[in-house]
Amino acid sequence: MSTTPWYRHILRDELGVVLVLAVLVGVVGLAHPDFLRPVNLLSTAQSSVYVGLMACGMVFPLAMREVDLSLGGQYALGIVLGAVLIRDGWSPWLALPAILVVATVLGCLNGAITTYLRLPSFIVTLAAALLFRGAALALADGKQISSMPLDHAFFSVLGGDLAGVPTSVWVLLVATIALTVVFTRTRFGARVRAVGSNPDAAEFSGLPIARTRIAALGLSGFMGGVAAVLGLAFFTAGDPTVGNGYELTAIAACIIGGTPLAGGRGSVPGAVLGNLILTTVAASLVFLQVPINWTTFATGAVILVAVAFDSVLRRTRGRSPRRRTHETDPGPGPDHVPDAERLR
Repeated sequence: MSTTPWYRHILRDELGVVLVLAVLVGVVGLAHPDFLRPVNLLSTAQSSVYVGLMACGMVFPLAMREVDLSLGGQYALGIVLGAVLIRDGWSPWLALPAILVVATVLGCLNGAITTYLRLPSFIVTLAAALLFRGAALALADGKQISSMPLDHAFFSVLGGDLAGVPTSVWVLLVATIALTVVFTRTRFGARVRAVGSNPDAAEFSGLPIARTRIAALGLSGFMGGVAAVLGLAFFTAGDPTVGNGYELTAIAACIIGGTPLAGGRGSVPGAVLGNLILTTVAASLVFLQVPINWTTFATGAVILVAVAFDSVLRRTRGRSPRRRTHETDPGPGPDHVPDAERLR
């Protein structure tokens, strides 16, 4: 295993998206200085939290060459489930673990069906998205559930501010740090990367592929549940129509941040930064007075530019003299699963 400190990997691997985000914020700030006001920057960060949490969890299945298209439906179902429980007399603090448990179980079910029925996760989670969305609509009877006890600490704490910063932003920061450690410094993270690098070699080495795949999709579901808890606390209502397209935005954020669809590697901080880029684009269009009809076009263009820029930067670093001095010892390639005995 590499002896390079983890923070150096982050600074090196996420440099491209950091530069893109800095340039984007700087350009918009020069055109409209009000964009750089702390209240606006905090509002933009808060808007990025829900998809950002999903993107953090999405890194794990993507690194295993899987995908979770059910997150938007899980988000809506979690919010509606929590609203129904609170409406029916549950304490919001008891509804919180209920949402997380249900979301995690649903994610694990996605993984179990994908693994044991040998179906593509694309199809399984796409069908699950429709099931979850339909369940949310049925639970809510097709309408928004309101009349929440807004004076409860659940809404004032999780939906409010802490030290002048939205609580949800703090949760995203803690989740980013925790999942970065899990992905880069734990046996589970090493298994995810090993399976994604070469599933056949991982299976030949005896790694628990089924258990790892189920856990990865379960973790993705759990992060969707965390997003649902914070969404319910902030919006104070159960809306079964929320979350449309969130899963695709989360996937785009992961790819922008350096998690390829080919698997084998990923970056949790990169996914969060990638989502911040997309959120900043959406917020900047308001300041630049871009017609709403061009919003989707502008977002797609930024995704292409950000991915292309980061790809060029990575290839440039790969051809650096420091890298070439180690060509005689390239280390483990895609056909090698390092420390297989330790990963079992």
